[in-house]
Amino acid sequence: MQLHDLRSPKGARKRRKRVGRGIAAGQGKTAGRGTKGQGARSGGTKGPYFEGGQLPLVRRLPFKRGFTNIFKVRYVPVNLYRLEKLAADDEVSPATLAEAGIIKSPSLPVAILGQGEINRPLMVKAHRFSASARAKIEEAGGSVEELPWDVKRGRRG
Repeated sequence: MQLHDLRSPKGARKRRKRVGRGIAAGQGKTAGRGTKGQGARSGGTKGPYFEGGQLPLVRRLPFKRGFTNIFKVRYVPVNLYRLEKLAADDEVSPATLAEAGIIKSPSLPVAILGQGEINRPLMVKAHRFSASARAKIEEAGGSVEELPWDVKRGRRG
């Protein structure tokens, strides 16, 4: 068998119906469009938006304002009082916070906020710190390290 011997099976390829080619052809004169009316005219269809004169769904819905910024980085907030359960001189990072059950995922960026007090030295590593949190951690004898945050956004990341 050669490539030029290949044929599609009988009945697999249907010929298109040639309409408007005279009475003898079976689809002559009105070409299957009926007699007069909107459907008989060229371009004679209403769009999917049209609901027979009823106010369309698109216009019945409330007007949506604004937009969603797809580049916004959403930080997971962690206040200082949440770090009370950790022992002194511990290293606090997104991974250890996730293990302790303070945050859900270690892959998300973490922001340390200053609500609450801290009375033991901790080595805190996070992606962002509030000024009050940084001051309270350093006052307690701990250290602060800002981690870089690599944003991965679909094809751009």
